[in-house]
Order: sequence, then structure tokens, then C-alpha cells
Amino acid sequence: MTLKVVCYGVRENEVEYFNKLNKYNFDLTLVPELLTHENIDTAQGKDAVLLRANCKADRQNIEKMKSFGVKYLFTRTVGYSHIDLQAAAEHNLPIAYVPSYSPNAIAELALTLAMTLLRNTAHTIEKTSNNDFTVDTNMFSKEIRNCTVGMLGLGKIGLTEAKLFKGLGAKVVGYDVFQSEEAKKTVTFLELDELLSVSDIVSIHIPYIAGQNGKMINHDFLSKMKDKSILINTARGELQDNEAILEALKSGKLHGFATDVFENEEKIFFKKFDNDNTDLDFTVKELTSLYPRVLVTPHIGSYTDEALTNMIETSYLNFHEMITTGQTKNLVEISAVK
Repeated sequence: MTLKVVCYGVRENEVEYFNKLNKYNFDLTLVPELLTHENIDTAQGKDAVLLRANCKADRQNIEKMKSFGVKYLFTRTVGYSHIDLQAAAEHNLPIAYVPSYSPNAIAELALTLAMTLLRNTAHTIEKTSNNDFTVDTNMFSKEIRNCTVGMLGLGKIGLTEAKLFKGLGAKVVGYDVFQSEEAKKTVTFLELDELLSVSDIVSIHIPYIAGQNGKMINHDFLSKMKDKSILINTARGELQDNEAILEALKSGKLHGFATDVFENEEKIFFKKFDNDNTDLDFTVKELTSLYPRVLVTPHIGSYTDEALTNMIETSYLNFHEMITTGQTKNLVEISAVK
């Protein structure tokens, strides 16, 4: 029997990858849109569902999937907060995820955003795009080799970025509750407060843990940062207090801020808003209005050839293992929902 899989949120340029990597010959239905309450009927007649971040796999959609005969509900992402795990467990729908993909994808984006803010290239290019080729004081910058870069979180992504910055000549310091021997070869570990006080650039690569570190990037956190420093968040939007960051930017405490994530980003990303649209969160709108000191990318950290390949290959392997052995090492354990 050929497994019938419906994949949601498949962008036009991703279709080629989904097809060429299909070595198990699954019967694929590729849906460009994210899964919603309005298009759930596209799962009818399918054996399996493959999600992307911000798909709506809530109880209502899970109940419909079960009624359609769907047997597997997998996601091609590291996170699975978009899935109601309790509802999936109650309906005996196994959940599998992708535990990791190319760390360079996120690390390179964070590096790019940081260097863009450090060298004030967005400001400069904005002027020259309007045929203004004069040089002003806002174009002046430090060289990265004269900067200290602080990494919060030295897992695969954080360590990859640390190595990239060190390769450019920066002094790299780090903070992590687990100080790996591998990371110690690249960074000097500091206590968090000291790291914030000495870093010209602070880049966030820590997981969001509900009830523990929500909005950790708050007024107190920002007050401890070096004056005129740069803050980069390509981790999770729940970690940042947008109003506190806005205030730090307006006061001049922060030179620049870049983010690839927002809390409740499904209400923001992958949509186009008119300038007078009141549906866009006011604080988010205030932040984006501070361009070029604020750079926002719509969760494209993993939007690279290598990362996409990793996600699809792992997802396909998850399906293959489930239908051939009834198990996969990337299964989300039921205990995770208790």
C-alpha cells in the first residue's frame, strides 16, 4: 500500500525538493496554504498529514483528521507547539517531528542581521536607493574584530554562529546552563549579567520554556546591556518583551534590534498588511517603523536549501519507519503532554 500524504505550507520553490526527495514513493498532495479550519477537508482520504510551523492542528482539526481516517500527524519542524498534543494522544494520532536541521541556516541569518546593523548598511542602502549618495555620521561603524559578541545558548546553532563570528575576528563570549567542552574551544563563558555588560552584539539561541523564561528580554535584561549595543533574536518570539525593546530603542539604549520571530506570529507573518490596517499589533508596527535600526524577517531562519532538505528527508524517514516498523526515534512521547 502506498502512503497518501498531504503536506501543508509547501511554497512554490519547495515543490521540487518534496518531489525529488520522495525516495519512498509516497502519494503526495502538496498544499501551498498552511492548515486552517477552512481547508481541513483537503486531508480527506489521506493516511498522513505533514505540517509546517503555524499550521492549525488544534482539537477541532485533529478530530476531523481522525474522522477522515488519518493515521499519522507529523511536522517538519523542530517545535510542535502548533499541535494540540493532548487531543492527538486522545485520538491515537502519533506525532513525529524533526529534531534538528542545518544549524548554519539560523546562524548565518543571525550573523547577517547583526552585521547589517553593525555596519549600518540598511541605512546606507536606503539612502542610495533614493539617489542620495552623501555620507553621514550614521554610516560610521566599528569593525567586528573590535567587538565582543555575546551568545545566549551554545547548542548547535549558537555554537555555529559563535564560530562564524570568531572567524571574522570578534571576541566571542557565551552563557549557557550547560557549558560543553566543545563550546569552550570557541567561547569564553561568563555569567549572564557580565555578558550583557560587555557585549556589543547579543544573539539569542535559547529555547522558550513556558512558565519559566517568557519575556526574559525585558526592561531589567535590557538595562544590563552595554549602551548602544545590538540585540538579535532568531530563537523564539515568546522570549522578548516587545514594548521593553521598543523603549530601549527609542531611548538610544539599543543601537539596533533584529528578529526573525514574534510571539503569536501566526497573526503577523505570511500576511500582507496595509499601512493603516489596525489588525497588525501596535507594538510590532511601532518596531517595524524604526527601520533601518530595526530589522524584521518573517521566520525565514530555516528557509535554506540545506535546512529544507534536512526537514523533508527526516520527515519522510519518520513516515517510512512508522509504516514499516510501527516506531520512529523522532516520535513525540505521550508523556510530553502530561
